[in-house]
Amino acid sequence: MHDLDPVETHEWLDALSSVEEREGEERVHYLLSRLGEQASRSGIRLPHAITTPYRNTIPVTHEARMPGDLFMERRIRSLVRWNALAMVMRANQADPDLGGHIATFASSATLYDIGFNYFFQAPTEEHGGDLIYFQGHASPGIYARAFLEGRLSEDQLHSFRREVDGEGLSSYPHPWLMPDFWQFPTVSMGLGPIQAIYQARFMKYLEHRGLIPAGKQKVWCFLGDGETDEPEALGAISLAGREKLDNLIFVINCNLQRLDGPVRGNGKIIQELEGNFRGADWNVIKVLWGRLWDPLFAKDTEGVMQARMEEALDGDYQNYKANDGAFVRKDFFGTDPRLLDMVSDMSDDEIWKLNRGGHDPFKVYAAYHAAVNHEGQPTVILAKTIKGYGTGSGEAQNIAHNVKKVDVDSLRTFRDTFAIPIDDDELENLPFYRPAEDSAEMQYLRKTRSALGGPVPQRRQRSMSIPTPSLDTLKSILDGSGDREVSTTMVYVRILAQLLKDKDLGSRIVPIVPDEARTFGMEGLFRQLGIYSSVGQLYQPVDKGQVMYYKEDVKGQLLEEGITEAGAMSSWIAAATSYSHYNQPMLPFYSFYSMFGFQRIGDLAWAAGDIRARGFLMGGTAGRTTLNGEGLQHEDGHSHILAGTIPNCHTYDPAFGYEMAVIIRDGIRVMMEEQQDRYYYITMMNEAYKQPAMPQRENIERDIINGMYLLDEDKRQSGKHVQLLGSGTILLEVMEAAKILRDEFGIGADVWSVTSFNELRRNGLEVERWNRLHPRETPRLSHVEECLQGRQGPVVASTDYMKLFADQVRQWVPQNTYKVLGTDGFGRSDTRKKLRDFFEVDRRWVTLAALEALVKDGQLDVQVLVDAMAKFGIDANKPNPLDC
Repeated sequence: MHDLDPVETHEWLDALSSVEEREGEERVHYLLSRLGEQASRSGIRLPHAITTPYRNTIPVTHEARMPGDLFMERRIRSLVRWNALAMVMRANQADPDLGGHIATFASSATLYDIGFNYFFQAPTEEHGGDLIYFQGHASPGIYARAFLEGRLSEDQLHSFRREVDGEGLSSYPHPWLMPDFWQFPTVSMGLGPIQAIYQARFMKYLEHRGLIPAGKQKVWCFLGDGETDEPEALGAISLAGREKLDNLIFVINCNLQRLDGPVRGNGKIIQELEGNFRGADWNVIKVLWGRLWDPLFAKDTEGVMQARMEEALDGDYQNYKANDGAFVRKDFFGTDPRLLDMVSDMSDDEIWKLNRGGHDPFKVYAAYHAAVNHEGQPTVILAKTIKGYGTGSGEAQNIAHNVKKVDVDSLRTFRDTFAIPIDDDELENLPFYRPAEDSAEMQYLRKTRSALGGPVPQRRQRSMSIPTPSLDTLKSILDGSGDREVSTTMVYVRILAQLLKDKDLGSRIVPIVPDEARTFGMEGLFRQLGIYSSVGQLYQPVDKGQVMYYKEDVKGQLLEEGITEAGAMSSWIAAATSYSHYNQPMLPFYSFYSMFGFQRIGDLAWAAGDIRARGFLMGGTAGRTTLNGEGLQHEDGHSHILAGTIPNCHTYDPAFGYEMAVIIRDGIRVMMEEQQDRYYYITMMNEAYKQPAMPQRENIERDIINGMYLLDEDKRQSGKHVQLLGSGTILLEVMEAAKILRDEFGIGADVWSVTSFNELRRNGLEVERWNRLHPRETPRLSHVEECLQGRQGPVVASTDYMKLFADQVRQWVPQNTYKVLGTDGFGRSDTRKKLRDFFEVDRRWVTLAALEALVKDGQLDVQVLVDAMAKFGIDANKPNPLDC
């Protein structure tokens, strides 16, 4: 824009400088705000100002001074770089298929090093320890530093990505595989950032409830600029700003490259991210230029260099570091004679060495110092770096991410650049290097970490044991509902209400809902527990006059997350790992529509397994025919199959309240008292029916947990017989089918309640493996075999889920004939009765399947089957629900 009156402009700028000098920054903010208000009242459109100039946020005059030994820190950082490079290259020399990544850590080594030296607090008696989400692809650098600290051996580094024998290092941060080292699994991009946000919020939750000291711990999250394209990476940043999570620091490594090329070759990713985060009310600190640029900024009195920086695109900036100083002189500075004059006394080599902010320890320290001391907002640090920094031929190239090895000339240059004490004849052997224990480097390394409480990352595996409530606590559930019809969802709410009263466990329960508390009948918890809010309730709720009004409270126990399954799941993971991260065992119950559970947040559910989460996921309105009015995108026939893919997720589909009570109580024992690293997925229905009392039968609790028990035995000793298996709400149809078989066909029928086909499969596989490995021992029986062996007649299993769910135990069914009914296909809206006929799982279809099985076994004539179809009005030409 052309300046029509430079003199007037200069007077305004002088006035602004005078106010800042005499009255301070707050006064400048006030005056500019008033000017903006005046302009808006006059109808003047203000210039868009969501971003700031393309330069460092912290001016040189405001930078906190780094107190340590620059030379010693550079020395240590260089050794870490070398060992990380050697580790990946040696792994690929042993087996080229192992892979590994060099470029990410090469670009972020300084970002981590400053954190390790000055900021990352380890857990101590006085400090809970910072929680650090390391960028997954940077893991070699974290291992390399741990090697220098003596935490990892040379053999372990040599076994990078070779874990089967138990001594290797996992490819990325995996708490399941390295349970005393990594805190968080982060390589599934985007999951680290969203979990970090909800982790910081959960930290505030624990502080406000008085469970941990306030204001000590920080959550650090390291991610790449390319990773921010993942919806989860930026999808919850408004929550962090709204909640004023000043315990949260994002460090985004802006090397301008993703896996295959530039992040924004035609734009500026740093400016884009600044706008996103500033708009979400974050404190944004840009660290773009290293201190070697400071003299040039001082010369830039006309702003010509700043203008060129604004004009150049990310694709250009990548080119500058992929070429040499002569190229930069010509392409960057050569666009204006005044720019060329500014660097006329600099050699091409000096121009090439103009460093980026993310590689300058002084600039990074100043940014971190400002971030940890900032109050009232979360902070994001946008650090500009070079992908593959220092690695030679791959540096800043599009192929940098996939580089697994470096040529000898580049190795030699790397060695010389970072002054690694390795001779030429040893270079190709890629030896690891650790200084002597009494060396200055090792003493400095130990001193810096000792001042911060010890090494990081480190992970606590066990916490205090919480006693399990007696099953008698839930006696009202075990006794059934009498003549009242109650859904298992309502039973769950009653179980939760009882558990909340327990003196040891109650305060540790964390109820979580996305935005469906009233759907699940949980609104009674609003007033009883309060909904957590960092500011309490600043308004009078519209339902204040009602008994169960909407009550927000700073000390609230319930987390009501709004319409975000990913956010609610991230909260659940934070609570489910509180035993490790805060030494406070918490027990989260997250209630959600089962269809929107594992299908929508499957990646987070897998991460929960990796992170060794402990808690309950309660899938509401479960089954494909139980939610009768909602249709295709709401009706769940596959969540148990998806949940079954996670090794330490134990899943149940109880039909009755007493089953649910036994399962939940046992889960509490396993997770809270025994501290086993597993979590539970339990489905619950919205269909109301009479809840029976728990049968007084030997070992029934054990059998419910194991996944199957005899519910109703037909005592007749002779004649035709079938075994009917059912789970969840379809068990009721199975029970009715048993009556039809007995009363109308004279066929005996035993009814089995299967609380978990997944647990039956788990048990079957364990038994099968044991038998294979112990051929001389007496073979063991699976639980399915223990139940069905010696029982008369074929077996028919029916569920409200895909046939695969019940079919997965087929190999352990001792009978020759095993028929499975299920709800394959898309859901749809209609009455339950119509849906169960459509999916062929109602009592008529169960009866028909039993008759078919008897025909197959030669016990019935086929005409009986034909007559039954006519009797039940079943059309042989009915469309297949899988094809509809």
